[in-house]
Amino acid sequence: MINPILRATVALALLAVASVAAAGKPAEKAVADKLRAVLSMPTMGLEVGSVETSVIPGLYEVQFTTGPVVYSTATGEHVILGDLFSVDDKGYTNLTEKRRDGERLEKIAKVDEKDMIIFSPAGEPRAHITVFTDVSCFYCQKLHQEVPELNKRGVEVRYLAYPRSGVDSPGYRQLVTAWCATDRQDTLTKLKSKESVPENICADNPVTAQYELGQQLGVRGTPAMVTEDGTLIPGYQSADDLMVTLGLNKD
Repeated sequence: MINPILRATVALALLAVASVAAAGKPAEKAVADKLRAVLSMPTMGLEVGSVETSVIPGLYEVQFTTGPVVYSTATGEHVILGDLFSVDDKGYTNLTEKRRDGERLEKIAKVDEKDMIIFSPAGEPRAHITVFTDVSCFYCQKLHQEVPELNKRGVEVRYLAYPRSGVDSPGYRQLVTAWCATDRQDTLTKLKSKESVPENICADNPVTAQYELGQQLGVRGTPAMVTEDGTLIPGYQSADDLMVTLGLNKD
């Protein structure tokens, strides 16, 4: 029987170099098998994906396939749900978020560019952002108005679909219409400008898969932007603010 989950908003660790070096390696097979058996609960939609060592001796980093990262003892009897921070003379570093950054990059890299709606600058991009978007979302519409300026400044915008109201909602069908269009860019722009566009549902559209991907990566609303280093930026930012966020405002 699993003891009640110990909830922790922040776990602080003073890390030795040796501990840092040992982190992020696959756990011993016996431990990984034990934690998969104890912590996976299919009836609750919880399935352990990976088990790795953490920077704290005796605690293992457990990633659920469609859920959070938790930290568990080797037996699975005690689990910490929350972010793990390291502390040094430079301040606090969110180690859990860094892990999420890597996961986002890995999973987004598997999305074929042909399944994105991409707005590219005229020349070689200086940077790109991947944006989970909805059509009816006010701040998605507002961000889309910034796309020409972002392109002008060398930022490529790569859209992925995220219907906030779920699959088969009106917003979902609008996104499918954009992704199934011959001219995806024009159709998405018209829909975000509240223009009437005939519904167009094609069989092999990627909208459901992209919605599920967003959920896996921690997207809870739109717009949600992912930078080239995997950082998740929830909400709207103007072109000026995004240039600062991306570190491109000094060039």
